[in-house]
Amino acid sequence: MSFSLTQMILISAGYLMVLFGVAWISERGLIPRSIIRHPLTYTLSLGVYASAWAFYGSVGLAYQYGYGFLACYLGVSGAFLLAPVLLYPILKITRTYQLSSLADLLAFRFRSTWAGALTTIFMLIGVLPLLALQIQAVADSISILTGEPVKARVAFAFCTLIILFTIFFGSRHIATREKHEGLVFAIAFESVIKLLALGGIGLYALYGVFGGPHELEVWLLQNQTALAALHTPLQEGPWRTLLLVFFASAIVMPHMYHMAFTENLNPRALVSASWGLPLFLLLMSLAVPLVLWAGLRLGASTNPEYFTLGLGIAANNQALALLAYVGGLSAASGLIIVTTLALSGMALNHLVLPLYQPPAEGNIYRWLKWTRRALIVAIITAGFMFYLTQSNHQSLANLGIVAFVATLQFLPGVLSVLYWPTANRRGFIAGLLAGTLVWMVTMLLPLLGNLQGFYIPLLDMIYVLDDTSWHMAAIASLAANVLLFTLISLFTNASTEEVSAAEACAVDNVRRPQRRELYAASPQEFATQLAKPLGAKAAQKEVEQALRDLYLPFDERRPYALRRLRDRIEANLSGLMGPSVAQDMVETFLPYKSGNENYVTEDIHFIESRLEDYHSRLTGLAAELDALRRYHRQTLQELPMGVCSLAKDQEILMWNKAMEELTGIAAKHVVGSRLVTIGEPWRGLLQGFINVPDEHL
Repeated sequence: MSFSLTQMILISAGYLMVLFGVAWISERGLIPRSIIRHPLTYTLSLGVYASAWAFYGSVGLAYQYGYGFLACYLGVSGAFLLAPVLLYPILKITRTYQLSSLADLLAFRFRSTWAGALTTIFMLIGVLPLLALQIQAVADSISILTGEPVKARVAFAFCTLIILFTIFFGSRHIATREKHEGLVFAIAFESVIKLLALGGIGLYALYGVFGGPHELEVWLLQNQTALAALHTPLQEGPWRTLLLVFFASAIVMPHMYHMAFTENLNPRALVSASWGLPLFLLLMSLAVPLVLWAGLRLGASTNPEYFTLGLGIAANNQALALLAYVGGLSAASGLIIVTTLALSGMALNHLVLPLYQPPAEGNIYRWLKWTRRALIVAIITAGFMFYLTQSNHQSLANLGIVAFVATLQFLPGVLSVLYWPTANRRGFIAGLLAGTLVWMVTMLLPLLGNLQGFYIPLLDMIYVLDDTSWHMAAIASLAANVLLFTLISLFTNASTEEVSAAEACAVDNVRRPQRRELYAASPQEFATQLAKPLGAKAAQKEVEQALRDLYLPFDERRPYALRRLRDRIEANLSGLMGPSVAQDMVETFLPYKSGNENYVTEDIHFIESRLEDYHSRLTGLAAELDALRRYHRQTLQELPMGVCSLAKDQEILMWNKAMEELTGIAAKHVVGSRLVTIGEPWRGLLQGFINVPDEHL
């Protein structure tokens, strides 16, 4: 049984056109928004994790590592089961500060352009083997089904179609606040295809090859070596390292970060995903041992990694072979699309914009969009070139392991964002450099050079990279990373900016920002200042967007409201251009007054609003103190006499209900503003009271 190359090209193009159609009709609103925004759609979109590695490679993993293949599913499932303490805090940070990638998150936390740039560079290098894996899986599948060695031409055509899809449906919006609903729905659709394809093949293996569960049990009793082969590697193999690697991938892999956080429309959808994704992966994993045993029974001629395809060939069943191919094509295309989209944003924000920013006279949004599209082409092309160098001598398992271990180096940094406020940029950068260097020497270079082994002078040993030793390289690289990260962070001090960012990120801290005065005294002045780097049209648009986000009028002049506006503009620009560029731009063109010009203290308005957000999560002494604070504040609000509170710079901090009745001025109009802004006779009366020693009027 074989297919012609023309048939396979038409089938591939037809499937991708269906994918185009699904994305297009969802973008045009032809599918109800209730379906597009349903938690089930979000959960299925996270199925992008099940790439060609999971669809094809997991059978190969089962052949090599026995039941250790389950680590591929259990690791990421464990991360999602820990969503309340791991994923949800990250989601809250990314939504608040519009951090669209892992590089954005780390650059924001460590307040370092270098942290973002190095994360981007190492992520690009580390993920190339994973992109090559997807391309190789599609090319190998077509070669197996056609019996023709046409890998390079097929791979090039596949990459071209993926580039077009990613550009059309992945780069239409450039700001984090604008979601790619068509892309998300298309990826969810692909997850359904993968599940149906692998499930259908598993059912065929059970009933078509073995004849049912009872017959399978009989065959296993007669071929006990097949069952024992699944147990032995679990007892001896590196399954614990596999579990750690795949646990980390749920957070640090660019496609998982993008779908879990950047494209999240509703934080509550993460609750459904915390059990929905593990269930999805469980259903996919059920077919893996069945496919492996069926391939062994039929004597499938393919490599075990391609037993999913080999069953259809061995059984001379064209429909089954095509089902397997479409499932694999779906798995590979989804990962390439989302990963490339995420990497292009990282490269734009942390490699391009820090070095070159478009002139203010041009259309900055158009420039950003086309630059990102150029990066998409460059990244997929790089993946294709990497595939060409490795396609003849690397298995899917080897390529996948190298990529997953590379991204493992970002796990210490991510965990420190949430749970280690004293970590600093020096420690993070040193640890990342050390871990990545060990990974390059022990895993990437042997892969690129197809080396079987090399001598390590310091250890006086020959290191051989194979199925039994890669986990030592993984542990060594992570250990070097953690050791340097910890030691340098403990013995060096963090900057003021890092401390502030750490407070904003830590799950058990309430940020205490300073109450400072801005030079700009109105939203129009904000727009005028931002016009210098952004251009007048873009600056006006960003200021108006921030005002809409905060429900503030354009004539707003209260100092507290202007501080909130400045923070919101920085967050929005972060989603557009990355946190490093946004921070530099806001600090340069919307600065605070300094020195004797400005009275600095903690911003009580911000602190109280944060405490209100945290109220339901406070426990123990913190909850009791918060209850006392709320009681005292409520007492002051309900007093039958007028009470107002002023800072030393005469910013109004409190205006109780009695003051509202006495003056006819609502608290929401004066709290956060200066005393000089309220009308007479109250301004003169209160200013006179300030200047006399009397305790009441």
